[in-house]
Amino acid sequence: MRLLSSVFVVVLIAAAGVFFFVVPARVDAEMNKIAPHAPYAVSDEAAALHRTLRVADLHNDAFLWDRDFLRRNARGHTDAPRLAEGRFRLQVLSSVTKTPRNLNYAANDSNSDNITPLVIAQRWPVRTWGSLAERALHHAALADSAAKRSKGGLAVVRSKAELAAAQDSGAIAIVLATEGAHSLEGDIANLDRLYDAGFRMLGLQHFFDNELGGSLHGISNGGLTEFGRAAVVAAEDKGMIIDVAHSSVATVRDVLAITRGPLVVSHTGMRGHCENDRNFSDDLMREIAGRDGLVGIGFWDGAVCEASVSSIAAAIVYAIRALGADHVALGSDYDGATTVPFGADEIAALTDALLKAGVSEADVRAVMGENAIRFFGANLPD
Repeated sequence: MRLLSSVFVVVLIAAAGVFFFVVPARVDAEMNKIAPHAPYAVSDEAAALHRTLRVADLHNDAFLWDRDFLRRNARGHTDAPRLAEGRFRLQVLSSVTKTPRNLNYAANDSNSDNITPLVIAQRWPVRTWGSLAERALHHAALADSAAKRSKGGLAVVRSKAELAAAQDSGAIAIVLATEGAHSLEGDIANLDRLYDAGFRMLGLQHFFDNELGGSLHGISNGGLTEFGRAAVVAAEDKGMIIDVAHSSVATVRDVLAITRGPLVVSHTGMRGHCENDRNFSDDLMREIAGRDGLVGIGFWDGAVCEASVSSIAAAIVYAIRALGADHVALGSDYDGATTVPFGADEIAALTDALLKAGVSEADVRAVMGENAIRFFGANLPD
């Protein structure tokens, strides 16, 4: 019996070690891939232009994964060194707090959660195990810690002045966003907690309907709930930017009806370029752009139909023609359980592809970053 007990303890310890120290890294590596490719050939013209760019991206889920953001990692798509190498000057980092099992673009309910096992396996604070709000606050704390340890390389920006200071100093500006406002947990008081922690962009839904309203991939196809209306109005009153990337069409139309400021579609494709359930119609995109909104074109197949540099460039060209160059930005969905054609350090390949597609240098500069930097400079709180 003593021998059996000892064997059981050893097996239990080994299983725990695998769960806590092997499984998270393996899941990360399997879910955040860069498609195999030969080194990208970037023309001298594109390389010279890229060296002058301020690249900005509207959506990145890197803080979901157990990595030190300040170190160059072998896994995933981004970290601070790779962002710096790619000449990123602004990065929106999104807080993913819940996703359903069997995730798909057509219909998901809210009765399951893939993130809880990952939270436990990655040894997040116990308070995050059962609270979506605490998970978002944990992500904000990770961002603040990375900024403090970066010695000026990163800056979490909460206002127009902080963004301007980051751009002047050469720091990579970090804007915090929610990937679905279910992290409010149906309590408007949590909006103050998230705002105080640094969140300045509120993504309303993710892959399921929540307390605020219908998701593009949910069951109801409904619009904003009474709570959703109250949350959107309160968020806008605080100066938070509303992101409708995963919202149902009815929710988007409700948001357009009750808000004054411009909206963001942080990571998406154009339906006219890539026909699927993930992308809004071109007409709805034009309506958002017509309100001075900003549309971030994604780098994965669900957004642009093929995870290739040429397909991303084609989607951007299409969006420029449909919406106007001033309303188009990058919305990579880096580290969002996606496969992409290049990591952050290789993004000059996209500059090259856009020039080869006939996009002017001025429009390349705008789409690759200046539009997003201008947008946040105009719409962050004072």
